[in-house]
Amino acid sequence: MIVKTRKYKLENKTYIKIGMTNIVKEQWWVILIYLALNAGYFLAPSWWWFIGSTIALVLYVLFWVIQFVGVTQLDQNKMLFEKLAYEIDSRQILIKLNSKQGMPVTWDMIKGAQVVKDAFILKMSKAQFIHLPYKVFATDNERKFVESVLKRKGLVK
Repeated sequence: MIVKTRKYKLENKTYIKIGMTNIVKEQWWVILIYLALNAGYFLAPSWWWFIGSTIALVLYVLFWVIQFVGVTQLDQNKMLFEKLAYEIDSRQILIKLNSKQGMPVTWDMIKGAQVVKDAFILKMSKAQFIHLPYKVFATDNERKFVESVLKRKGLVK
């Protein structure tokens, strides 16, 4: 079975929000470094431990926010934010700009998937993912088919 979706445009805000969520989930250990730096207070009591580590944490988060906002502004990434249609089957996902232009994404390129309350998020890297809201599917059976393919590929539980 091949699932053909409606055309869908990924909004900049959605991309930034999902990207930052992925970063927080993948790099949760940064908080441990932050706490370890704050523990320096017990070695040499000074408020500078808290101030310095907080500045470092804010700069780290700001770095990633700038990365994701920058992706939305670059011309070379403009295609990510245009209306795209998807053809999904058990072999690949075909991302189609129009009837003649498309790009296949094989399932082995997908590192993980997430089923959220209103969408599928297929992660390829920290900053690359495919966001498929349920509204792009014509029927509920198509959505269930995609979910079963994700389960068979071991991308979701």
